[in-house]
Amino acid sequence: MSIIVFGSINIDLVATVPRLLVAGETLLGHDFFKVPGGKGANQAVASARLGIPTHIVGRIGADSFGTELVNSLQASGVQTDSVFVDETVSSGVAMITVDVKGENQIIVIPGANGRVNQEDVERLSHLLPTARALLLQFEIPMPAVVAAAKAGRKAGVTVILDPAPAQKDIPDELYSLVDIITPNEVEAGGLVGFSVDGEESAIKAGEVLRQRGVKNAIVKLGAKGVVCSTPKDTFFIPAFPVHTVDTTAAGDAFNGGLAAALCEGLSLRQAVVWGAAAGALAATKLGAQPSLADRMTFDAFLRQTGVT
Repeated sequence: MSIIVFGSINIDLVATVPRLLVAGETLLGHDFFKVPGGKGANQAVASARLGIPTHIVGRIGADSFGTELVNSLQASGVQTDSVFVDETVSSGVAMITVDVKGENQIIVIPGANGRVNQEDVERLSHLLPTARALLLQFEIPMPAVVAAAKAGRKAGVTVILDPAPAQKDIPDELYSLVDIITPNEVEAGGLVGFSVDGEESAIKAGEVLRQRGVKNAIVKLGAKGVVCSTPKDTFFIPAFPVHTVDTTAAGDAFNGGLAAALCEGLSLRQAVVWGAAAGALAATKLGAQPSLADRMTFDAFLRQTGVT
């Protein structure tokens, strides 16, 4: 069974700085580099590097960035036959600053990602019969996300939604189409309307999200761990202690690890552990896709930390 990612494909332009900027400030940075990114592409690479057959459905522009992005996806083992080249717009770009603590600020210019529509959903539908999980995010238009979730639900595929970038309002109908939602603290707070800053508030947020129709709610608390609310119980998974360098793709790595575990038939609790481990590993390196672990590195990390 495969994983299908329906989402964004970006090029990331990354600057490392001593600290994050404030409004009106000019700051001298340390380094600059360009790497493939986009939440959809990151999640696809994360699951593919863990050895799971992975397809991505999305759009790029007819430019050098687009060519570079497809080549990079293919090099990581992602199937790109369903990536459409849109000649009317540029490829998506994300401008990222990362400080010495590993915290980041990101500006996303959607480009071709902003043109994803029903035609892309139709390409997705052809892949669903052999899929175990469908991963969705918010870097493409909301109508396309909702349509993809409907297609996934109709096909009996596990629909996993990463509600990022953070949005306060999402269509009510989307909640009932989602099997697993995976917001971080900021995203969860935006959805439920109150601050989420620890285990107790994350439990409350998970309950609210489940009341809206989501089957399982996973709230990522970064270095504080992960809270998962299910129809049967609520549990907490502590974070893996690592030296944080850059958190840019940690959330995407989490979703890739989560989906990979489910694809291998593991329980949701085990899948959350896999997600936490994948996210922790991603935070130890600079960049989005360059930070995503391969299966050998991932398995070694689990052994070192005592996870079986």
